[in-house]
Amino acid sequence: MASRDVSSIILYTAAVRKALKREFYVRDGEIVARELLGKFLVRKIGTKEIAAMITEVELYEGFEDRASHGFKRTKRSEVMYGPGGHWYVYLCYGMYEMLNIVIGPEDHPAAILIRGADTYNGPGKLTRALRIDRTLNAMPASKETGLWIEDRRFAISQKDILRTPRIGIGDAGPKWTKRLHRFLLQQN
Repeated sequence: MASRDVSSIILYTAAVRKALKREFYVRDGEIVARELLGKFLVRKIGTKEIAAMITEVELYEGFEDRASHGFKRTKRSEVMYGPGGHWYVYLCYGMYEMLNIVIGPEDHPAAILIRGADTYNGPGKLTRALRIDRTLNAMPASKETGLWIEDRRFAISQKDILRTPRIGIGDAGPKWTKRLHRFLLQQN
């Protein structure tokens, strides 16, 4: 990815900000995952808005994906069975909030974990920096809830997207640990 001054991108793109609508999320998981790269995660805290470009995501999709919480329908994973465009936030290892956006149609458990945005590398660091917690779980990704994703027309070339296996799912079995469901922007 070309080096860039994040503050200039935010200033330049302020005029072309467009919050993603529900229709964006109700599509094929791999398409949504790729297209989230270069979009901006926006968090409103009081009167301040913090925007960070999404640089890394992981796809968890369907009833068969043994690495996905949606593999088994539980109270925690119930939000994954709802409509696309809602947040799925859960606690990992008793200390890290993990931010996911639910995708696809109702009753198809699928979500995309936001692993990194701008300088916030790692899902736990991201949620801490943006003060994201489980109070946002099952809430729509919208300005009204204070957490949403915007298209600021920052173009990402497909050649700048790297696909790798997901991280930290070693007990899901070889079929699922080898799937290339992690998408990230390559660094120059």
